[in-house]
Amino acid sequence: MSLIHLPSDAKPEDIARTMKENGYCIVDELAPSSLMDRISAEMAPYVDNSMYGLDNFLGLQTKRTGALIARSPAARELIMLPTVTGTAGLVLANASTFRLHLTQIISVYPGSPAQKLHQDEVAWDFFPFPLDYEIQCNLLWALTDYTEEMGATRVVPGSHLSTRKKYSIEDSVPAVMKRGSALFYTGKIFHGAGENKSDKLRQAINITYAVGWVRQEENQYLSTPIEIARTLPDDLLKVMGYQLGCFSMGYMRDGEDPMTAIREPDKRVPYNVGILAETTKKRTQLAGFMNDIEMIEPGE
Repeated sequence: MSLIHLPSDAKPEDIARTMKENGYCIVDELAPSSLMDRISAEMAPYVDNSMYGLDNFLGLQTKRTGALIARSPAARELIMLPTVTGTAGLVLANASTFRLHLTQIISVYPGSPAQKLHQDEVAWDFFPFPLDYEIQCNLLWALTDYTEEMGATRVVPGSHLSTRKKYSIEDSVPAVMKRGSALFYTGKIFHGAGENKSDKLRQAINITYAVGWVRQEENQYLSTPIEIARTLPDDLLKVMGYQLGCFSMGYMRDGEDPMTAIREPDKRVPYNVGILAETTKKRTQLAGFMNDIEMIEPGE
C-alpha cells in the first residue's frame, strides 16, 4: 500500500478535503530545492549544537532544533507559503484564528529505531478532543529525501476517525517522498518516525499550526527575540501569535491587541466581539450569541 500523493499545484481545498477523508496528504515537491538548501545552510550550525533526546519516544539518536523564525529567514517563507496557510485556514476553520504551534528540524540519525506511533494532539496534556474537532494542521517537510530505509515517517491511514488508541508498526505505511515535498496531517492521525536502517541522516522540517485559543508547544515570543520580531511583516507576526486567539484570548494591557507590543497603533482599540462577526457565517453555533450584539466605533 502506498499513501495518497497530490501534485505541487494542488489547491488548499483539495488538500484539506483529502486530509478530512484520510487524515493526511502528501504534496509532492511543494517547495523548491533552492529553498531547502537555504534553510539547511542557515540551520546547520544550530542542528550541530542541538541535543539528542533523553528518551526513546523523542529519540535517543534524534535531534530537534527549533526557533526557525529567529534563526532562518528562509524558513519564514516556508511557514507563510500560501498553499500551506490556505490549507491550515480551512482545516482549522472551526476556530476564530489559527497560529503556529511549533517550528523545528527533526534529524533522525542512522541506527535510530522506529518511534512509538502517536497522535500529536496529546501535547495538550492528553485532553480528549472530540473526533469532529480539528485542533491542529501539521506538516513534515522533507529536508532530505524520505525513503523507508532512511526512516520515513509512518502513517496509519484513517486512524483519525477511530477511537482506537493503539496501533502497531504493521498498521502503518511509510510516507516516502522527495526532498521539498510535504506530508500534511491532522493532530488526530497516528504516526511516528520509522527506523533509520541506512547510513544517511534523515531530516524533516516540522511546522505545526493550531487553533488560536490553545497554548503553543514552542513559545514563539521567547524563541524569537522582540528585536527580531519588530523586523517581521504583520502577516507572519499574526501567525506567530501576535493577534487575539479569539475575542478575549491573549490581549495585553487594557484589552489591547498583542501586536501593540511590536508597533504602537495610531488608535488604541480594546478587544471586542468583532472577531466573532467575521466567522459567524461558517460557525453556526455563534449565530445565537451574535444576534443581539451591537458594536460602536472606537473612540480616540
